[in-house]
Amino acid sequence: MIGIKILYMILIITHKLDYTADFLINILNNKNISYKRLNCEDIDQEYCRFSFKGHFSYSILGESNFKSVWFRRTMLPDLTGLSDHEKVYLLNDYDSLLKNLFSVIDGKWLSEPFAVYKAENKLFQLKHAIRLGFTVPQTLITNSKKELSEFYNLMDKEVIIKPITHAKISNGKNSTFIYTSRIDQKLIDNLSEFDLTPCIYQKNIHKDYEIRVTVVGENVFPSAVYSQSDKETLQDWRRKKLAFFKVDIPDAISSMCVNLVKEMNLSFGAIDLIKTVNGEYVFLEINPNGQWAWIENQTGMPIANSLIDYLV
Repeated sequence: MIGIKILYMILIITHKLDYTADFLINILNNKNISYKRLNCEDIDQEYCRFSFKGHFSYSILGESNFKSVWFRRTMLPDLTGLSDHEKVYLLNDYDSLLKNLFSVIDGKWLSEPFAVYKAENKLFQLKHAIRLGFTVPQTLITNSKKELSEFYNLMDKEVIIKPITHAKISNGKNSTFIYTSRIDQKLIDNLSEFDLTPCIYQKNIHKDYEIRVTVVGENVFPSAVYSQSDKETLQDWRRKKLAFFKVDIPDAISSMCVNLVKEMNLSFGAIDLIKTVNGEYVFLEINPNGQWAWIENQTGMPIANSLIDYLV
């Protein structure tokens, strides 16, 4: 009897500027694992078909039998030569097409897009983290200047501020970041001059070091960054390109990280923790689709292989 080799095809949903996708695809090529890469900004040019003629069928990039899907990033087409209202209409339709695509492809997802979108909500993250037993900083989200002032004093004037959503601001050509920062007395004294836009205010936690825990299914890859070694990175290690190092974390913390990812219906999560000067582990947030290639490059931890094993 002649054996038939079954082609295992992975769909990668991303865009052309995704370095992390490039990193994993190089490994897929070396392993001779079949995949198709859908760069979402080309959705207006690439071939897609969805058919309901007695039964459902589809074809994306000429393939109709994806066994697994790696959801990384989306980016809408750059439409030119159109009026503003035409552009808005078409971009909404392309966004809807992508969301419909996410809804109808059966297979193993890492992770399902709608779970990713929900998990990006910081308040949702904190609620689940507390329920699972994580220690989290005392936190306030409010547009009341009186409440913010009271919280600042209650926290012994040790309060940080950070965005409630993404910290990256881009105009399409250039990007800048809003970093976590300390609130000082001068700002509190002059609150009447400001509008309180949606922000997260938290008790400032005194750190020994910071930890990024990358979770893939049941696999946990913890790494540390020694942010307190540089004055500029005391509040936010992203201000400089500091090195990450492999680190051990307690089994209980590792298990909570895996459970948090599962609880949020994800297959992957990049979890940020603080190890305090008193040896306590404090949860900050989870990025349900965070970057990890630089951590693998710096620590040697086999995150990419774990992702591939999950997908195939």
